[in-house]
Amino acid sequence: MPTIDQARAWYPEYDPVHGFDHILRVYHLAERLAEAENADLEIVRAATLLHDASGGETGGGKRAEHQHLSADFAHQILSAEGWQDERIAAVQHCIRAHRFRGDEKPETIEAKVMFDADKLDVLGAFGVARTLGYDVVMKWPFFAEPSEKFKETGKPDTGETYSSYHEYLFKLGKIKDRMQTETGKKIADERQKFLSQFFEQLAAEARGQK
Repeated sequence: MPTIDQARAWYPEYDPVHGFDHILRVYHLAERLAEAENADLEIVRAATLLHDASGGETGGGKRAEHQHLSADFAHQILSAEGWQDERIAAVQHCIRAHRFRGDEKPETIEAKVMFDADKLDVLGAFGVARTLGYDVVMKWPFFAEPSEKFKETGKPDTGETYSSYHEYLFKLGKIKDRMQTETGKKIADERQKFLSQFFEQLAAEARGQK
């Protein structure tokens, strides 16, 4: 079983969005969810420590495929530790299925726990902080007025500036509805309220309404 100290070396020293502090928060949340949902704790722990461990650089070109690269990396690490093939495959499924925009959906209870724990970290106070941190890294504004096209389709109009508020409308405001476990749904409910209140206040201030 990979250790927390071992996993620390797989992540950059500083990354405001997908750094090791994110991994630790997701790790502890995943443990909590796994115990409540009767998931295999070893599978969940390994998947959590490895889920952003390869190609997950913030703003990097590999970000869109990092779940596949991380799953490949997990195979290397767990094979070297002598894990059985079926348990390695279970960890890999958790990793490949953890993305909101991913092409593989969580099927096992362990993958559902991993998905929920990772998504809970984009809600609440840390969700706000990580979203704004990503804007700084990408040099995007915190707020830009979304076009009618974006509101209807989730796709920016020609020349439209993408901002944190866009990400809130497209993804963050819908996270709660994507939760896979009953425990995750309960935690998401409170965190979603905090995040939504923040972004609606942000938009109101930007428009001079408050």
